[in-house]
Parts: sequence; C-alpha cells; structure tokens
Amino acid sequence: MKTWKLVSGILNIVLFVLVSFQSCAAGISNTLENNGELGGSAGVILSIMLLTGGIVSISTRKNEKVGGDIAMIILYSLGALVGYLFADSYTDLKVWASWCVICLLLVDIDLFTRSKKKNSESETIDNTITEETK
Repeated sequence: MKTWKLVSGILNIVLFVLVSFQSCAAGISNTLENNGELGGSAGVILSIMLLTGGIVSISTRKNEKVGGDIAMIILYSLGALVGYLFADSYTDLKVWASWCVICLLLVDIDLFTRSKKKNSESETIDNTITEETK
C-alpha cells in the first residue's frame, strides 16, 4: 500500500491542476449564463480536497500511525460529497467525485488490513508471553 499511496498522491496532485482549470472554466460559464449552478465552485473545493489528500497520502505513506489515513478519509469523503451534491449539469465533477470514492475505499482497505495485522501481531505476542510463563 505504500506504493499505492505514492502513486495516488501524485495522481491526485496532477488531477488537482486539471480539475481546477475545468472548474474555473465551468464557474465562468455558470456566471456568464447566470444559470445559478454551483458546479464550478464545487469543482474548486473538490480539487482542493484532492490536492490536500494527495499531499497527506505522500507524506504519510511510510508512517504506521492511523492519523494520516483518518485525515485522508475525511478529505476524500468531503470531496466526494461536494462533488455529488453540487455537480448539476457538470458531469465531469461526478467522475472526479467517483475518483475520491475510489481513493476513500483504498484508504479504508489499508486501514482495515493494518488493524488486522496489528491485532494478529498482538495475539502472537500475547501467546508467546503466556507460553513463557507456563
């Protein structure tokens, strides 16, 4: 999962640039058309969540603590929520929100497997301690 965190972090930073430009263009279009849609603004918020999640992913990939994973869960959840709620006619935003959901699921899997691994290691230590005391 360390490799995935590095790859997804880099992808998220690259996607930040793409989504930001698309969202700015959509925001300008929404303003000029005066249609009341929020897709452009929501896209900017989603792109900021992608950037922040990517930075956290890269910086915590070798860390065994769960704080970085929890931060990524919050960031990707907010990005997906904003993307799905405010997409309106801006269908690309749903694609980027789906990418947030994919990243969210992979972070959840990493957190779950790490907790299972930690639990099995603690059971092994407990078993060896009880065997040594006998």
